[in-house]
Amino acid sequence: MTPHELRVGVDIGGTKTEAVLVDAAGTVLQSLRIPTGYGPEEVVASAIAAVTGVAAGSLGEIRAIGVGIPGTVDSAQGLVSHAINLGIERLELGATLASHFGMPVRVENDVNAAALGAFHLLQQPVTASIGYVNLGTGLAAGLVLRGELWRGARGAAGEIGHVLVDPAGPLDLDGQHGGLEVVASGSGIARQWATGEENSVTAVLDAADAGDARAIEIRRRLFGGVAAAVRILVLTVDVDLVVIGGGLAKLGPRLMDGVQLVIEGWEAQSPFIRSLELARRVTLIPSDSPVAALGAAHLGAAHLDRHDG
Repeated sequence: MTPHELRVGVDIGGTKTEAVLVDAAGTVLQSLRIPTGYGPEEVVASAIAAVTGVAAGSLGEIRAIGVGIPGTVDSAQGLVSHAINLGIERLELGATLASHFGMPVRVENDVNAAALGAFHLLQQPVTASIGYVNLGTGLAAGLVLRGELWRGARGAAGEIGHVLVDPAGPLDLDGQHGGLEVVASGSGIARQWATGEENSVTAVLDAADAGDARAIEIRRRLFGGVAAAVRILVLTVDVDLVVIGGGLAKLGPRLMDGVQLVIEGWEAQSPFIRSLELARRVTLIPSDSPVAALGAAHLGAAHLDRHDG
């Protein structure tokens, strides 16, 4: 790929679609954020508008497009299914966009795309491995092992939100008690707090700081859940680095200080856990970084490189 050849990465979310225009060196040249439509036709229209808008007069120089989107994604076919928040049961997104733009389009689950974006944003060496934990409405992880996405045998790698950490804990939507997602995601905390406030996580932390006993318990589960996610990824895959991203990551030290205290408690009890150096192996993604869109752009480039090769 020559320096003037460009690619676009698109992150389709439940409320917004973000696109970046990236050069061959991975530098973001332009970015754009627009509302996401609801339903298959509107989602396609949002993606087309995002690509067209971010490319502006450079559309003819674009060689590939990558898209990150929630739901179950067959990356080989570009097929999206069960993206409930977008009103999609089944959508051949890759083929539709490729036909419209006349170029390769790679589609991937949004958390996987974000994991790849974090890997490149943090300038990890190609031999490195990271686990990206997305703390947002839900909780899931993406794995990049030696520079390549790892999806697992059936695409379920990284679905750690369904790992049980407290069998006596609150009930999650998957029918299990005390899964990581119910204790350490925005939607899980909102259901536990159940006051209807717009930002339940901040409300819980504020109430806990003020001494509210129920909020203190929810906060304890939140910090413990995030720490458990770090521990699970290190103990199962032994990644070099665990990167925390998503909406809850914007809490910054207010979240991570509590997580680090949990890890320190484990280390005080167990020489083995202390030897893992968990505290040193976890970091927050830089605030407001378009990691999913950036990762989608890298996916498009990787597809193009394999095709050219």
